[in-house]
Amino acid sequence: MLSVLEYSSLFIDYLNQRSLDKEPKNLYEPINYILDLGGKRLRPVLTLMATELFEQPYHKALDAALAIEIFHNFSLVHDDIMDDAPLRRGQQTVHEKWDINTGILSGDAMLILAYQLFENYDGPIFKELAKLFSKTAIEVCEGQQYDVDFETRDDVTIPEYLMMIEYKTAVLVGAALKMGAIVAGASKECQEAIYNYGRDLGIAFQLQDDYLDAFGDPETFGKQVGGDIIENKKTFLYLTALQKSAKDEARQLEHLFSITPIDPSDKIETVKQQFIDSGAAKATQEEMETYTQRAFQSLELVAISEDKKQLLRDFGMNLMKRTM
Repeated sequence: MLSVLEYSSLFIDYLNQRSLDKEPKNLYEPINYILDLGGKRLRPVLTLMATELFEQPYHKALDAALAIEIFHNFSLVHDDIMDDAPLRRGQQTVHEKWDINTGILSGDAMLILAYQLFENYDGPIFKELAKLFSKTAIEVCEGQQYDVDFETRDDVTIPEYLMMIEYKTAVLVGAALKMGAIVAGASKECQEAIYNYGRDLGIAFQLQDDYLDAFGDPETFGKQVGGDIIENKKTFLYLTALQKSAKDEARQLEHLFSITPIDPSDKIETVKQQFIDSGAAKATQEEMETYTQRAFQSLELVAISEDKKQLLRDFGMNLMKRTM
């Protein structure tokens, strides 16, 4: 087994080899741009790792890993358009650098390119990868729609929010690991167990992302800190603060999430303080830990050696210590 950094480096080399120097440039340059912006490469690394966990060389899964990364970035391009986000990974978003139409069309092309990569696998493996990918892709779309719907609802529950982030974010992490297991020919039981590990780790990851959106360091976070507060998103932090706050404080928080001031700085600071005072900030960190431990429990059902399980535990713990 290699280190996470080594898998990431190998994947980036492969990504660079597959760079799209094609016409029309206004279709393919935005694709290269978003893929070159970096990011954690979490999902493709997990695909490569999973393949070697089940005793097959990582290179067999490079195309599946690339499909996962292209799909993930496709979803970011379209999410940024829907959110009117100015920054992604500290740089201009695609629709800001080009325009909205270019962002939509380049994103569409990325989805198709992701599917094409499965054509490099034969027979049963192709079928299983495509089936999992289709299921995951529609769940991601469902999660995004729930996210949009929640912006105009005032009765969103915490279980509904957790379902939304499971679909929008976590299922893709689970699918990344399961794809590696499929390529390696792992048993169905191992495929499901490692999927569950990834899904629960993905929920913890998104809860942490929500936390960092409010309390992260602007220098390292790579996105606009307080973006969820500006957009009045009903995150776990917000829903928990409503639940834990006294009636007057809850009413004030609801009011703040009904307005969009020209200068949002005061709103951001007021809301963040209420997240802290209500105990929502601490509760979010505790929920992150709960899902991380659930992920580790799923590892017990994966038929791999204890030292390989420890690699996945270490990966999860390091992920939960991130600041960006």
